[in-house]
Amino acid sequence: MIGYKATDKDGCCRGFKFEVGKTYTKDTPKEELECCTDKVFHFCRELFAIEKESNYKLSESRLFEVIAGDYVRSGDKYGTNSLTILREIEEEEKLELINSGDWNSGNRNSGNRNSGNRNSGDWNSGDWNSGDWNSGDWNSGNLNSGDWNSGDWNSGNLNSGNRNSGDWNSGDWNSGNLNSGNRNSGNRNSGDWNSGNLNSGNRNSGNRNSGDWNSGDWNSGFFNSNEPNIRMFNKDTNLKREEIDIPLWCYFNLTVWVSHDTATEEEKVKHKQEIETCGGFLKTLEYKEAWRLAWDKASKKEHKQLLKLPNWDNEVFKEITGIDAESEIAKE
Repeated sequence: MIGYKATDKDGCCRGFKFEVGKTYTKDTPKEELECCTDKVFHFCRELFAIEKESNYKLSESRLFEVIAGDYVRSGDKYGTNSLTILREIEEEEKLELINSGDWNSGNRNSGNRNSGNRNSGDWNSGDWNSGDWNSGDWNSGNLNSGDWNSGDWNSGNLNSGNRNSGDWNSGDWNSGNLNSGNRNSGNRNSGDWNSGNLNSGNRNSGNRNSGDWNSGDWNSGFFNSNEPNIRMFNKDTNLKREEIDIPLWCYFNLTVWVSHDTATEEEKVKHKQEIETCGGFLKTLEYKEAWRLAWDKASKKEHKQLLKLPNWDNEVFKEITGIDAESEIAKE
């Protein structure tokens, strides 16, 4: 969520100093977040709420635009465990924000800061976006009713693809969530037309299938309704999937959220509009790129768990992932 943070003239709030471009975090789980406590950083969604919910006068304080992580709400005040300071709103702009609710360059806008047309929400640069507060804000695409969408015709949130009703989709026509494929009603599918979850194949109603038309799980063939014994490293085992302890770091996502402060210079140019609008963009990783990212984040102990897998074969693993696991483990 994008909002505002007010501080004193030194950039401090409750004894904590904030600087532009930095992200501040607290070790508070989402379920333990509580406003008006030291468990959270405070911010407001709307400018008018700052003077209502805090001791700061807008005309006398420093004002920052921020992006929040997990958050809770108490009235018009919000609390979060992660706060990124996007930019400081300088005096001239701050005065205009305080004294005006418009900033529209398009036509027929009833919200604020719209550069497109026919928007009833706020901060939209595309056209025909509707909604306010929880729907329709910060859209750079068209005909969106959700939030933080850079694609078109999305009713969900944080979609970079088109015509999604779910959330965090980089593919198109998804009603599920976190899909990089298309037309999925399930979640986390990189294939198409899946109603199950975590499928890289197509038209599966089961889960984790790389083949097509399967109602069972973990199938690589077609039209299977059961779960087969697992083949590992090109050889058969006598084990079912649940009997095999795959290291948790192997369950990585093929889509990641890239914030403005971690984007490369090339990405900042390529995704300029999304970064300016949403504070970042949704990136689809290449398969081996995702493996490398997961490997680099895993611990030495987690790396060594691979060697205990049935039929372990370093050359097959390297062929699939691009990682020479045994060589890298030996150097650790």
